[in-house]
Amino acid sequence: MKLDIITTQGASSGKSIDLPDNIFGIEPNKHAVYLAVKQYNAAQRQGTHKAKERGEIKGSTRKIKKQKGTGTARAGSIKSPIFRGGGRIFGPRPRDYSFKLNKKVKALARASALSYKAANDGIRVIEDFNLDAPKTKDFKSILTSLSLEDKKSLFVTSEHNSNVYVSSRNIKGTQVVSVDDLNTYQILHANNVVLSEGAVNRLKELYAK
Repeated sequence: MKLDIITTQGASSGKSIDLPDNIFGIEPNKHAVYLAVKQYNAAQRQGTHKAKERGEIKGSTRKIKKQKGTGTARAGSIKSPIFRGGGRIFGPRPRDYSFKLNKKVKALARASALSYKAANDGIRVIEDFNLDAPKTKDFKSILTSLSLEDKKSLFVTSEHNSNVYVSSRNIKGTQVVSVDDLNTYQILHANNVVLSEGAVNRLKELYAK
């Protein structure tokens, strides 16, 4: 698959680049994508939820009424879950929701997401660029030139660029990430994925291993 490389002004640079079929032209593996997104969402959960069970409730342990003759069910503790203010039965406890996913499955999921975007015209390739200083105004002008100011967009660079990252982080719906930190959820969440020329070459290196 071949795409024209555009400039930060939105014009054609006169160059084109081949997008390898093993990354941008495979049949998407839906189950691999599901697992990758599930792992990402699970890792975002704090897991700090906690409810007190009957053994953790503060209160008297005295038997609250006699065993027989009351006409109601027997009850031995005010901390019983059946009473208001009592402990909760099988309440949530702090836990870690993250789980392991094999590297090859994650790589397949990323390639599946990129192939899906490529098949639906959601991939653009831009010339490598840099900003002299972290200025949101400068990055907004790039978004305007690419007609992406009102769309969810993901910019992928070959390596971490502090000026570009800081310039974009206050813009709603826009995210900048390096190839090494790219994940399936980010690709699918964006309407448009903008790859730098260097990012495409970096992807080729990673998937050639």
